[in-house]
Amino acid sequence: MGFLSTFFGIFGFLVGSLIGIVLGFYLFIYAEPEHVEDPKGKALDKLDTTEMQDLMPEIPWWVKNPDYERVDWLNKFIHDMWPFIDKASHGTIRSIAEPIFADYIGMCKIESIEFEKISLGTLSPTIHGLKVYETNESELVMEPAIKWAGNPDILVTVKLSSLRILIQLVDIQIEAAPRITLKPLVPTFPCFTNIVVSLMEKPQVDFGLKVLGGDVMSIPGLYRYVQETIKKQVSSLYLWPRCLEIPILDASTVAAKKPVGILHVRVVRAMKLLKMDLLGLSDPYVKLSLSGDRLPTKKTTIKKKTLYPEWNENFKLIVKEPQSQFLLIDVYDWDKVGAHDRLGMQVYPLKLLNANETKELTLDLLKSTDITDLHNKKQRGQIVLELRYAPFREDSASFSGPLDRFSRKASRIDTKSSSESYSGAGLLSVTVYGAEDVEGSRHNNPYALIIFRGEKRKSKMIRRTRDPAWNEEFQFTLDEPPVSEKIRVEVMSKRTRFGLQSKESLGYVEINLADVVNNGRMNEKYHLIDSKYGQIHVELRWKTV
Repeated sequence: MGFLSTFFGIFGFLVGSLIGIVLGFYLFIYAEPEHVEDPKGKALDKLDTTEMQDLMPEIPWWVKNPDYERVDWLNKFIHDMWPFIDKASHGTIRSIAEPIFADYIGMCKIESIEFEKISLGTLSPTIHGLKVYETNESELVMEPAIKWAGNPDILVTVKLSSLRILIQLVDIQIEAAPRITLKPLVPTFPCFTNIVVSLMEKPQVDFGLKVLGGDVMSIPGLYRYVQETIKKQVSSLYLWPRCLEIPILDASTVAAKKPVGILHVRVVRAMKLLKMDLLGLSDPYVKLSLSGDRLPTKKTTIKKKTLYPEWNENFKLIVKEPQSQFLLIDVYDWDKVGAHDRLGMQVYPLKLLNANETKELTLDLLKSTDITDLHNKKQRGQIVLELRYAPFREDSASFSGPLDRFSRKASRIDTKSSSESYSGAGLLSVTVYGAEDVEGSRHNNPYALIIFRGEKRKSKMIRRTRDPAWNEEFQFTLDEPPVSEKIRVEVMSKRTRFGLQSKESLGYVEINLADVVNNGRMNEKYHLIDSKYGQIHVELRWKTV
């Protein structure tokens, strides 16, 4: 009996398993459950408002706008290159941030600010569409739609006396629509000299910030305040027509854009300005600059307690591209404490001006350059200006481009008469190419200091070198030729340690400007006074209007 029961048990198991497999296969293949329905899709024009609003942020720009092209290949390229971009960016981030950190050392008992960790994370930005413009200029203009939901990990250590504070940036989200211009196009690789970036609308920025391990962005009210502050600051710097210009090719490699004239601006008056003070008045002043120009802005005097200020003040701005540059006009309300409030702004393209003709303008002040901003319709007053564009004379602007480093060329003698040389306003250009064998007794972090008529201009500082190459140009607009004046060019060295700043002179030279006015140009290598072997290479140009 034991044998039979075992046999029938095994036989029943095998037969039951076989029947179960056949029945399950049949039900899996042929049976259709009655409660499952096929998914139903809707065309875009059939969706209601709520469904469209939920869907729109996820639709790429190349779908929403036919002018934008799909660039999956570019996203693949960025994704594959991202680990290498992450590593390569460490040095760039440090070089940009460390000089800024150095300015705060010594303040509020700050001993040092250092990077502990820099990582852009593993998630690369995504381009949701790319629009390319065709222009008649020697440039390439494109507008990508960029989104980046990244996981960077940037850790900064701040030492306050004996206290060590850790600040960590994590989980960043950026959405921006920049305009990127590569110009001018030149026959030298990478075939353009500058990258000019402007924001066409305010960017969306979100990030996490941890201090001592706690997320400070979770503090009520702080999150929105930081968001709005970042948008405001970034927009004021880079919202079109303002721009960020990034040089790619060195001036010694390809001829940079040279000044071609002077814009004379007379700020006459303003009317019906906004009331910012408690008494219903304002303390207005005006700031003037040209788009794409990194020179300091020009400022009028401050007129106290008035909505109808009268200035009648004259300014000169150096013009490099009259067909594409804009005059930027900003009217501010001066405050004794805190940031100054902007009353209004306006832009005016220089291409609307005829050479050597004075044009009087009455411009309406706007809140911003964003034409879609509804607050732009609010009345902010008007400003009255007189503009005159004076191009340089052809004979004074026909110089060759930058020379090879430390090469010598004979100065060019102009054919114009001496009486013409000594009359009229003009531009004095000083190009400091570099120096050789400069040596300090305590440190060698050289930079060039140009002193003329009490005004000082500084080049970038190059650390730990005796042979710096600056290749920087500085301009001075003058009402008359400086025939009896000198300009001083000095090589300085600077170092900051433990909050204390140490400066040292490495030598100087004083150059008579009479020869520059007569010849139009001087390009020489000078021996530095108070230096044993040091020499400096300087080029000076004088251009009249």
